[in-house]
Amino acid sequence: MRKSLLFVFAMLFATATMAQTRNSLLHESFDGSSIPAGWSIAGLGASNWLISTSNNAGGSANELNLYWDPQFNGTSRFVSPAIDLTGISSVVVSFKHCLDNYSGSNTIGVATSSDGGTTWNEAWSQGFSNSTQYSFSQELSTPDMGKADVRFCIFFNGSSYNINNWYFDDIEVYTLENLDLGATAINVPDFVGAGNLPISMQVFNYGVTPVTSVEASYRIDENEPVTETFSVNIPSLGTAALDFTTLAALIPGSYSLTIDILNVNGTSDDIEDNNTLAKTVGVALGSVQKIPMIEHFSSSTCGPCVSVNTAMLNLCNNNPGKFTYTKYQMNWPGSGDPYYTEEGGVRRNHYGVSAVPQVFMDGEDQGYGAATQAPLDAHYNTPAFAEIRGAFTVEGNTIHIVADIMSYIDMNNVRAYVTVNEKETHNNVGGNGETSFHHIMMKMLPNGNGSTISIEAGEYQHLEFTQDMSSTHVEEMSDLEVSVWVEDYNAKSVFNSHFLYENAEHPYAPMNVELTEDETGEENIMVLTWEAPEQGNPTGYNVFVNGELVAENITDMEYTFAGEFGTFYVTEVQAVYGDMTSVKAATSKTNTWAVAENTENSCHVYPNPASNMVRIDATSELQQIDIYNVLGALVETINVSGKSVQLNLANYSNGVYFLNINHAEGNSTQRLVITH
Repeated sequence: MRKSLLFVFAMLFATATMAQTRNSLLHESFDGSSIPAGWSIAGLGASNWLISTSNNAGGSANELNLYWDPQFNGTSRFVSPAIDLTGISSVVVSFKHCLDNYSGSNTIGVATSSDGGTTWNEAWSQGFSNSTQYSFSQELSTPDMGKADVRFCIFFNGSSYNINNWYFDDIEVYTLENLDLGATAINVPDFVGAGNLPISMQVFNYGVTPVTSVEASYRIDENEPVTETFSVNIPSLGTAALDFTTLAALIPGSYSLTIDILNVNGTSDDIEDNNTLAKTVGVALGSVQKIPMIEHFSSSTCGPCVSVNTAMLNLCNNNPGKFTYTKYQMNWPGSGDPYYTEEGGVRRNHYGVSAVPQVFMDGEDQGYGAATQAPLDAHYNTPAFAEIRGAFTVEGNTIHIVADIMSYIDMNNVRAYVTVNEKETHNNVGGNGETSFHHIMMKMLPNGNGSTISIEAGEYQHLEFTQDMSSTHVEEMSDLEVSVWVEDYNAKSVFNSHFLYENAEHPYAPMNVELTEDETGEENIMVLTWEAPEQGNPTGYNVFVNGELVAENITDMEYTFAGEFGTFYVTEVQAVYGDMTSVKAATSKTNTWAVAENTENSCHVYPNPASNMVRIDATSELQQIDIYNVLGALVETINVSGKSVQLNLANYSNGVYFLNINHAEGNSTQRLVITH
């Protein structure tokens, strides 16, 4: 059968979050493990409303879930605590939701009651048929407005059999202020590459008054904020993205990014509690090819699994080298698949899987059908900030696995998972008519919880396992594959994955990679050196500078290149073993080798470090000053005259800059440190 298992969730006591700002009457984000105190279920479906550890609706895990089983046909209501609406004629109700649909159009709505649930007055309803995320924000008014004891409900009306799941999160009831624009999101990924970073924020108009002008700022760490004014047209309950034109130039590291709404329509808005957001942004040393990780839950006793297995096999055949795959056979429906393992059960619980087939890609739920080409391409084309390489050998019934995980960001307490799969099995036949199954997980190492690891940017973690497979379901030891992936366990997002090289010795990485400046010659030379791997005999080394392959399969353990003053370089070295390659070993450095001045002591820059003002004196007529940041990006060009000039530094962030000073007698490059 398509639907087969209903999870039992522990019903622990939790409390609804009330009145977070003065216009918020009710706000619930379902962060606990049970239905929050004060909330109840009315009508049918008393056991269908659950708390799920997922975040499918678009909020943070956990979230509310309406599950199809046990089947009912009629109306089921999820009811809020009572709210005092004395003197209030209308409210805004908002929530996020995500439908995982099975068939047809299915209806949800919002209703109110002021007599304890005896009478319900419908405020809104709508039919949905597409399996995707939605958001709802609407001003509502019913005959219950103005009463002292008003309950709200989200209701489902129809046959629960026609849905798989319906997820809800961040339910809020609030009154509209006159002028209230709130910051709802920072549109910057958690991890980005080095360079000029676009900064964007999402805003929502919680007020009655349309917003036509917004003054906002962003700040990196404790640097001076960047402030801009945006001309907009945001209606009441409308949303917009504000994209700053000034980019943030960042080198690798971790930064605190804070955004603020300063003024709305030329004045302060009514609610200031929602004007500020902050997040930590990690800037990576570099990026590598993303290999999407597919985790597939299936069973040989599941009828609908047949078409999904066929579609997934076709997807794999059409995309060689573009995926990693592990399939977990479940012990249901009915007698389930005989190749079920406890480790597969751990992953099922991790994702909250309650029916098969179900497919996840990089931790994202692809639903009860097969994954398709579009999301595979989207994931494949997304930069990854971790790299995985390794190999395994087989001797008798024993497999020996060695893997390296290299990180371009600081990874703290992430999970590394290793599964031994059989490429094709035949002896776990159930009742669905299939006679062969692919990528079947036989053993997860060290167990279903993986290995908790932490890696600093530029470093790599070494994993090694030896496992006797005689107690597993393996049919042929010559038919194995090994999947490895790294996951943010709480967010259920995968950094990267890879199949390991088969029946080969591990490709060990170079050691002690170092980048220095050679100041002995006339040229501005950067010198990259490294040492041979601790084991193995590579045929050569690949060298990368700022992500570009500059030398391929060279046998020397040194590489030199011409550097540019003030430019930040990330260099990587990869060992080559015939057709195999190791993870890259990386290091970074800013070129501070100064270009010699055409005229000795022709320019003097002071004070240095500088705060709000810097003075430049030259022995000849000044013409132009080009200011570069530490990444080598041009920040500003200033045309000047005379032999002395003062520059205002108030709009510059703290950091290292390079002044390329053109004057009548030649050119001078000076390093300037700004500290406000």
